[in-house]
Amino acid sequence: MRKNIVAGNWKMNNDLKATKKLVKQIRKSIKKTDLKGTRVIVAPTFVNLITAVKGSKKSKLEVAAQNMHQANNGAFTGEVSAEMLKSVGVKTVILGHSERRAYFGETDALLAEKVNTALAHKLEVIFCFGEELADRKAGKEEAVVESQIKNALFHLEANAYKNIVLAYEPVWAIGTGETASPEQAQDMHAFIRKTLADTYGSEIADSISILYGGSVKPANAKEIFGKPDVDGGLIGGASLNANDFHAIVTAF
Repeated sequence: MRKNIVAGNWKMNNDLKATKKLVKQIRKSIKKTDLKGTRVIVAPTFVNLITAVKGSKKSKLEVAAQNMHQANNGAFTGEVSAEMLKSVGVKTVILGHSERRAYFGETDALLAEKVNTALAHKLEVIFCFGEELADRKAGKEEAVVESQIKNALFHLEANAYKNIVLAYEPVWAIGTGETASPEQAQDMHAFIRKTLADTYGSEIADSISILYGGSVKPANAKEIFGKPDVDGGLIGGASLNANDFHAIVTAF
């Protein structure tokens, strides 16, 4: 049975002091909360990962990395490997985020390599994908999403999907003034699940968690999470406030 997941992507925010404080606040807020099986994950910047891991020990809070290089090691200045992440206690990595694609030129082919490396090192992958505003306006959203998923993931064997979480990001609904409805989220998540089922079968498709990454906030989380194919959210700005993040976590 697939898990409900709320993951906070802190992006390039929070210095060491702020990371310690926010981890402590979130840990405290969920300690006495009946999470109903919901996994709670935060993804700080690389330099604060070990601090977050230490601060979340013996708690319900998990820590993920925001990115990872595809090589095991080598002359790649400024990059971080899978083994480095594992060595500080990280077990999950976000790959394919829209900002990595847009600002750093990450392609489907590159992401397929990163996924392979992460899985080879027994890291769980939160794999991100989604269409731009121009794609949505042109009616190409399903074709774009299908292409991104197939190009980066469909070379995998079925058993690999037990270590993959999908995160749909409608890029057009993040900071653009455009709004995605819960119905639009459900429609795309259902399409994603069908795309998986067509290749890997319904058992795999029904077992994989699909998160929504389109500006989830306390005010809309309950309605979005109430949709049958939405298994949680990849949260940006709202995850930087402990009260807001807790409200989203408890929206299930």
